[in-house]
Amino acid sequence: MRNSPSVVYIHGFNSSPASCKAQQLRRAWLQLGLSEEQLLIPELHHHPERAIAQLQNAIAQLDQPVLIGSSLGGFYATYLAEQHHLKALLINPAVGPQHLFDGFFAEQENLYSGECWQLTESHLQGLAELVVAPPNDAQRFCVWLQTGDETLDYCLAEQYYRGCSVLIEQGGDHGFQRFTEHLPALFAFIGVDSSVLQSLNLSALE
Repeated sequence: MRNSPSVVYIHGFNSSPASCKAQQLRRAWLQLGLSEEQLLIPELHHHPERAIAQLQNAIAQLDQPVLIGSSLGGFYATYLAEQHHLKALLINPAVGPQHLFDGFFAEQENLYSGECWQLTESHLQGLAELVVAPPNDAQRFCVWLQTGDETLDYCLAEQYYRGCSVLIEQGGDHGFQRFTEHLPALFAFIGVDSSVLQSLNLSALE
């Protein structure tokens, strides 16, 4: 039933379910009266192998969920969407993240939990194992990019996802500014009826 979609939201590097976009999505979800059990936002382990295992478990709990991934979460979502033939909406997704940390094995700290951990070669190997060929399905993949992303080069994602539905906005940042304004499009993508979306109060989500 398309009025009752299911979603797995996948947060980014050193982020958590407490991130701004995750919480805005949750509040909008509940505001629309959608089932709380049908929205899963796992708190991911920092190692890719462990994170993917968590996400595989979340997907198994739901019936063909739509994946929504931000930054590194977009990279994970791409791998999982291709593996399970799922729809995915990607927000400033990372492309080839194993190359972003080459020679930079510094201690990391989660921005929300304060957890400190050490980036190792094992993390990079784990990321490299998740690389898939560029998807070429504009029906299943929707990609949102902002040119002001200070962390990732949006051009890499523009090229990688060229066969998909890609929205490029001027300005913005890595966190994706004005996310709440895009929520009606997000909910339409995951299959919520337009009649239900009329009740969405965006001003209450800021």
